[in-house]
Amino acid sequence: MVSKIRVLLGMLVLLALALGAIALLAAMKADAIWFTIVPLGILSGGATFVHSLGWFNKKAGG
Repeated sequence: MVSKIRVLLGMLVLLALALGAIALLAAMKADAIWFTIVPLGILSGGATFVHSLGWFNKKAGG
């Protein structure tokens, strides 16, 4: 079983990065399509990357 805290913290970090990207896009006055592509890319790409490192696969308590 995977530690739920580990997954929650990992996804919160990715969410913070996505929100930062949204703020940066707003400051740059980017087109509306980028507000969808960039945050979803950060969340899905980041989760895939972290999962491939095995960070979400470690057993809870050990």
